[in-house]
Amino acid sequence: MKILHSVHPDDFRSYQTQQIRERFLIDHLAEPYKINCVYTHYDRMIIGAAHPVNKSLELGNYPNLRSQYFLERREIGIINVGGDGEISVDGQVYTVNKLDCLYAGKGVKSIVFSSRNYQQPAVFYLLSAPAHTGYPTTLMTHDEAARVNAGDVSTANRRTINKYIHMDGIRSCQLVMGLTTLQEGCVWNTMPPHTHDRRMEAYFYFDLPQGQKVFHYMGQGDETRHIAVNNYEAVVSPPWSIHSGCGTASYGFIWGMAGENQDYTDMDPITIPDIR
Repeated sequence: MKILHSVHPDDFRSYQTQQIRERFLIDHLAEPYKINCVYTHYDRMIIGAAHPVNKSLELGNYPNLRSQYFLERREIGIINVGGDGEISVDGQVYTVNKLDCLYAGKGVKSIVFSSRNYQQPAVFYLLSAPAHTGYPTTLMTHDEAARVNAGDVSTANRRTINKYIHMDGIRSCQLVMGLTTLQEGCVWNTMPPHTHDRRMEAYFYFDLPQGQKVFHYMGQGDETRHIAVNNYEAVVSPPWSIHSGCGTASYGFIWGMAGENQDYTDMDPITIPDIR
């Protein structure tokens, strides 16, 4: 399991493109027939993807977790961004279709991913955070998610925010998770930007057309940087960093957080005139 270490904002100012990509970009996540995971030192979040095709994939353990099984002291949120799939949680099978979310809590011993049609395989995006208490396994379909419409076509950021794991949705120990889709012709996400010093955040981009890119913005609001991101790639944002993006075409992205506050509205806004 690859490990990403924490970065101080003063050090970040001196980073060149390659260093920024090495320290914050998570690529090569969704590989057929594999489960890939990256351990970050931002709130000990694990970011991963499972891409079963014509055979099932079981979430295994990793030596650096020093645990008997993956979720012995952790919880996990899973969102499918590919074809229809199934997830077995301790023997109980859940149908998880595109944009559906499944949560499994501390103490779950077995998670197995599979696709219902190998010609249109599922792609499961995973976020896992430490947990000190257990919550029940819960499936929430895309239609059941709490929705908020934001932005405007005139500023190219009309979007729909879908909330799954949060205080008023699927309960968790510390995970907060959902996804945002942009209206066709709109390309900006999370603009105006914000930070939240009480929790980290990761963005995972999907449904980005082939040959297109998202320019993901990060850094402190008065000194920003960017990473050029492809489909099925993720970026880790420290608590001191903004997290925003602009694409060369419309796309969707999954946002996920962990930290000491689960309040979705816990944000420190940055006005557009103050961005540098």
